[in-house]
Amino acid sequence: MLKRKKKEGATIPLAGMADIAFLLLIFFLLVTTIDVDTGIGLVLPPPVEDAEEIEVEEENIANILVNAAGEVLLDGDIISVPQISGTIADKIRANPELIVSVKTDRRTPYNVYIDTIDQLKMAYNELREAYARQNFGVRLDDVTREQLEQIRREIPQRISLAEPE
Repeated sequence: MLKRKKKEGATIPLAGMADIAFLLLIFFLLVTTIDVDTGIGLVLPPPVEDAEEIEVEEENIANILVNAAGEVLLDGDIISVPQISGTIADKIRANPELIVSVKTDRRTPYNVYIDTIDQLKMAYNELREAYARQNFGVRLDDVTREQLEQIRREIPQRISLAEPE
C-alpha cells in the first residue's frame, strides 16, 4: 500500500504579530481620554497670620445640617433642597450680616451636599442679580469688572463649611 503524503496546511506568519499588537496598544493609549474627577470649585480665602477670634452673635448665623439620611435641616427645621435658595435669600435680605454655616455627617450623600452648596450659591447670585439690576440697570452677566467688585463688596458670600462629624 502506498503511503499518502500529508499536505501541509496554510500557515499565517506570526513574526509581525507582536509588532502589530504593540502598535495597536500605543494607538489606543494615545487616543483614549481618561476622565479626571474634579472637585468642588470653591475659592478659599488666603491664610491669615495672627488672626483673632471674633464672637458672632447667634442671630447672625443660619445653621444648615445635612444628615446621613440626606435630610437638610435649616436652624433645626427640615427643608427640601430646592427651598434652600429662596429661604436663605430672604434671610440675607432681612439680615445682611448673616453667615450660613453648613455642617454634614460623614455618611451624608455627596449629591445632597453638592446640591445644598449649589442652592446657597444660587441664593447669593439671586441677591447679586437684583443688586446689579437695581443699581446699574443691567444683568449681573453684563456688569463691568469694577461694578462686579462693588457688588461683591456689598453682598459678600458668607458660607462657612464646618468639619463633618
